[in-house]
Amino acid sequence: MKSNMGTTDRIIRLILAVLILIYAYWQSSWLAFGCSVFTFYEAGASWCVLYQFLGKNTCPLGKK
Repeated sequence: MKSNMGTTDRIIRLILAVLILIYAYWQSSWLAFGCSVFTFYEAGASWCVLYQFLGKNTCPLGKK
């Protein structure tokens, strides 16, 4: 897995993961909790499944 997300994308995903986690706790939703964990993983690994399928890369290290 190569990194395909830049810093801005990672920060946005991290904020989104926290919001989904709060929602999952508030609604007692296991599905929302799973989505939150996956979004945390994407932010931490700097890798996005959708970007992989679309061939998009916002990581500045991969561009030369």
